[in-house]
Amino acid sequence: MKVMILAAGKGQRMRPLTEKVPKPLLPVGGKPLIEYLIESLNQAGFTELVINHAWLGEQVVAALGDGSRFGSNIVYSAEGEPLNTAGGIINALPLLGNEPFILVNGDLWTDYSFSALNTYSDMEQLAHLVMVDNPPQHPKGDYVLGGNGNLTLIDPLKVAEKILTYSGLAVLNPLLFENLAVEKLPLATLYESAIKQGKVSAEYYQGEWSDIGTVDRLNELDASLQQN
Repeated sequence: MKVMILAAGKGQRMRPLTEKVPKPLLPVGGKPLIEYLIESLNQAGFTELVINHAWLGEQVVAALGDGSRFGSNIVYSAEGEPLNTAGGIINALPLLGNEPFILVNGDLWTDYSFSALNTYSDMEQLAHLVMVDNPPQHPKGDYVLGGNGNLTLIDPLKVAEKILTYSGLAVLNPLLFENLAVEKLPLATLYESAIKQGKVSAEYYQGEWSDIGTVDRLNELDASLQQN
């Protein structure tokens, strides 16, 4: 499977650090955050990578190059202005092809074993999402994981046992974006529609995971990696 890494955001919540450096290139433990993801993907056998970029995107290309030093092959999907998550993927579909692909947010830290996603290389569902426990910054979660392995939307009138947070890791079927034009569009909108159709499966991951969305979380991760 090919992999798309989302790296086009402006990182507004991490200013002033992101005024001169795009968020995925911010260093933690002595190297850019995105390199940990690339190395983990490579170790799992996923070497064909598509990375989108917009804000300070030339730095992303300069830092990662063609991916050969990681044992990967990287191609880039450039955006003039960030197209949001779904818009960026739609823009990159010609590079991703017609088969299911792995999606990874470029600002994540996790010890998740990407090789587990091979199971979904020929899935008929529109999406398979990796879900995690609700972090302090997102206590209400995103979706409900049912006993059948499918996601449902949160119903405020019902008590749900497993309300979890979307990790930013997924396998997506290109059919999720069928007939959609390139425009600014959040991925959550498409997930909600597919979930209502009963076409989104999920798994619950309880290992290490963090959304590095603030300077404090970046510093915490950096300190932890330096210590270890």
